[in-house]
Amino acid sequence: MNKGFINKKIVAVIMSLMMLFSLTACGKGDSDSKKGDLTKITFVLDWTPNTNHTGLYVADKLGYFEEVGIEVEIVQPPEDGAEVLVASGEAQFGVSFQDSMAPALTGDNPLPITAVAAIIQHNTSGIISRKGEGMDTPKGMEGHSYSTWNGPIELATLEQVVETDGGDFSKVELIPSTVTDEVSALKTNSTDSIWIFYAWAGVKTELEGLETDYFAFADIDPVFDYYTPVIIAGNEFLEENPDTAKAFLEALTKGYEYAIENPEEAADILCEAVPELDKELVLASQQYLASQYQADASKWGYIEPSRWNNFYNWLNENNLVETDIPENTGFSNDYLP
Repeated sequence: MNKGFINKKIVAVIMSLMMLFSLTACGKGDSDSKKGDLTKITFVLDWTPNTNHTGLYVADKLGYFEEVGIEVEIVQPPEDGAEVLVASGEAQFGVSFQDSMAPALTGDNPLPITAVAAIIQHNTSGIISRKGEGMDTPKGMEGHSYSTWNGPIELATLEQVVETDGGDFSKVELIPSTVTDEVSALKTNSTDSIWIFYAWAGVKTELEGLETDYFAFADIDPVFDYYTPVIIAGNEFLEENPDTAKAFLEALTKGYEYAIENPEEAADILCEAVPELDKELVLASQQYLASQYQADASKWGYIEPSRWNNFYNWLNENNLVETDIPENTGFSNDYLP
């Protein structure tokens, strides 16, 4: 059985147990979730805090949430990710990715979650390698090692870009990923190539003086210009508390707009909230993302239906999901200001 399908079923079981044994905030309406004069919102991250999350910390620090009557608690994700907590109502909002959401939206018991904003407008992920070893294009991965998580969507993506570039994917050496630091892994020849998000790992290689080659998936095939990462919300919460959802996204939008216009100040705010972060890396990453958060979209957070649908149609056509995902499933622009 497809590993993604197995994980999907595990998540569904966990969600069901949480729904049975936890008292959630989302089913009670705005009045029951208020703390004093502020409505309490729990926001679960996808990973440790980084510059993907800056707008959230800015909105909190500068009082944008308080201005719209909201108090936000930011929490770390469980091992299974933000989707389960958001689906169960333990958190009202969280961070996910369009590719990660796909298994959760299919099957007999899909998770009740919706992407309500794009944190970054275009997919900035791709493959990085040591400079001059021939992996500046997908075909060049032939005969070289790649650190894989063995995810079905991950491997299908790689196979398509390699084959589209005229390469033979079977000649790529797949090794189990043990990478915790991309720079160290490349410097020590632990692997030849790694899938990264350039805004963090790519920028880090620049700061540490490691010369690299890199290609972005979206530049190879437009179908891979999907949304990663995104803000998700629980469907029941959205249905019962639309005004609170809109107010939250109004304040969050202001946070990301501030980060776009003021990357240095935004970096300082993130580092103040999370002092263990590398300040130099945060600043460089923030400067990179300032032009990526909104990019060519009419406003921050907007999800273009055609790009969203193109990627899920590709998953359907390649049998990478348990059941086909209908068009316009899993996202909404209705809550953006």
